Amino acid sequence: MEWCAKWIKSDGDFGDDICPVFEKRFSLGKINSAKLYVTALGVYEAVLNGKRISDFVLAPGWTSYDHRLQYQEYDVTDMLSENNVLSVTVGKGWYRSSMAGWHDAPAGMIAELAIENDDGTKSIICTDESWGSYESQVRFSEIYHGETFDASFSADKKYAVSVFDGPYDTLIPQEGEKIKEHERIFPAKIITTPKGETVMDFGQEVTGYVEIKLSAHKGELVKLSHAEVLDKEGNFYTANYRRAKAAYTYICRDGEQTYKPKLTFYGFRFIRIDSFPGGAQCAKLENFTAVAVYSDIRRTGYLTSGNALLNRFFENAVWGQKCNFLDVPTDCPQRDERLGWTGDAQVFARTACLNYNVEKFFSKWLADMKADQHENGMLDHVIPGVLKNSQSSAAWGDAAVICPWEVYSAYGNKELLERQFPCMKKWVDYITQTTTTENLWTGGTHFGDWLGLDAPSGSYKGASRDDFIASAFYAHSTDIVVKAGHVLGQDVSEYESLSKRIHSAFRKTYNEFHTQTECVLAAHFALTDNIKLAADKLAEMIRSCGGHLQTGFVGTPYLLYVLSDNGYTSLAYDLLLRTEYPSWLYPVTKGATTVWEHWDGIAEDGSFWSSDMNSFNHYAYGAVLSWVYNVAAGITPALPGYKEVSIAPKPDMRLQRLEARLDTSFGRILSKWEKQENYIRYEIITPVNAKITLCGKTYDAKPGEYLFFSDIAE
Repeated sequence: MEWCAKWIKSDGDFGDDICPVFEKRFSLGKINSAKLYVTALGVYEAVLNGKRISDFVLAPGWTSYDHRLQYQEYDVTDMLSENNVLSVTVGKGWYRSSMAGWHDAPAGMIAELAIENDDGTKSIICTDESWGSYESQVRFSEIYHGETFDASFSADKKYAVSVFDGPYDTLIPQEGEKIKEHERIFPAKIITTPKGETVMDFGQEVTGYVEIKLSAHKGELVKLSHAEVLDKEGNFYTANYRRAKAAYTYICRDGEQTYKPKLTFYGFRFIRIDSFPGGAQCAKLENFTAVAVYSDIRRTGYLTSGNALLNRFFENAVWGQKCNFLDVPTDCPQRDERLGWTGDAQVFARTACLNYNVEKFFSKWLADMKADQHENGMLDHVIPGVLKNSQSSAAWGDAAVICPWEVYSAYGNKELLERQFPCMKKWVDYITQTTTTENLWTGGTHFGDWLGLDAPSGSYKGASRDDFIASAFYAHSTDIVVKAGHVLGQDVSEYESLSKRIHSAFRKTYNEFHTQTECVLAAHFALTDNIKLAADKLAEMIRSCGGHLQTGFVGTPYLLYVLSDNGYTSLAYDLLLRTEYPSWLYPVTKGATTVWEHWDGIAEDGSFWSSDMNSFNHYAYGAVLSWVYNVAAGITPALPGYKEVSIAPKPDMRLQRLEARLDTSFGRILSKWEKQENYIRYEIITPVNAKITLCGKTYDAKPGEYLFFSDIAE
């Protein structure tokens, strides 16, 4: 798009905190159509004739701003009249947040209103010096620190605007899903804590904000604080938010009123009523509604079983995805971080593609990754790359290869794979060029098996060797580049030779496996001559430590696959269904409604793992859901995008039943099994050609078939 509009900023000297409003008044005759194109250095809310233009919140979203800044297009034909007022409020958002890579830029915006008149002529209203500006009622707004809104404030002075040299060459049309409001959740109960605090419990952790509705007098205050959990005594707990103030202040006007934040978001389950008209004790459940905010992704996968705790975990993992898929796949939505950590994204990518249609969501984020990749192939630990790291870590930077491949496998989009293929190759080349040992990846600084339970005292990293993990992912990423090259018809002979050398060097160097994660990686990436032996050792390690996992971020996603692929399906179910710490279901027994960062975020005695790094809304360990879809229910794509499917469920009667539904572009796949009196009943629907494997027998199924099978229960 060729812009005739100019970037504008306010001439008003009202500080950095108050959000400016930019305004244009204009008159029109009869029109046929009108489209508004707009973006800002920050986040914006656009209003036309007193009505919000779109349900897109936190526009223009978060991209790698040095390279890519999205603008939005809105059809506003039906919103225009003879006399019009267009106003745009601009907050700091991610662009000007000090914690997300502060950009030294003004609260600027650019917009064009393209009009086709009734007589067929065209006209454009652009941002320029003819616009005005004034202070908004948003007195402060920032992604991490929250928002202050004064409903009693009325601007008594208008300011001119100035044109400035804002970015043009980085402007791109909207690529990702829009961010919008979704579920509305009413508080479950009011709590008076031992400290005398008035706390609302919504019963579910969400990302978004609270909408308040009340009657008040001008100048009265509503002040709220946000928290994920209560401490062991039952008091409001915010230490794990670290520097993020996550504050909410509303200054009332007279009468009935409703308010929800405009330019920020929070991660929370509980709110503390710090101030309320008449006192905190006057706050009622009906005054508050939690509004979930995340990217407009469509649910595609559904799991349910005969185990209530496991069903709650399924929902926790889904909520963890929703809460952290707010334009960027973030690690957590609440503390002073909320960054697009690549390691979390790659371990969860397959599960993400099963739970929701995230093709468009990942496509936009991967385009930012490609834009942020260094010339030598290095990648920041987070995308957008605001941390400016000097090195990449194994299993984190490998998101450059793993995420595009998982998205291709789920949706069959060759165009995305082709676009990312140079980035994928450059990542493998970066390892090749920087390693200190040819055909292995040694040297550098890595996160290792992050938060592995076998970590040495005082370390966040598990006991698995950094060079082992790095070399394993070197092999894995190279193998994926080879597969992707074959899909695209590219010459990848260089990488085929490299893969053979890496596998050979790995086998010679690492012929013993010291940890559960080392066994998992060696087996799952086929880096050993005897995969079954590695799986046997893994099973022995699990049993010898009391029947529980010790893996961290790196080993956990593949753990159950290695067990079930090598004759240990029952042991895999042991781990899945375990309720004692450490396990997936232990947090559920502690009341979790999302997935925790740590296996023991809350210890059995109610104490916390730590205050410095203890999120209760991290989706990474929710990656186990892919095993439930792929193995327990047995649904896997035989061809990319589920053009053909394989259905080979592996039931365990402790569940009694399991049902998996997956909506694909070809229709819904159903795989369901249930224990009857003396047999297992299977129910399968396939919209495409399928190979169905049950009890060692394989059946060919045609599209549209509705199949029933039964077998003797073990």
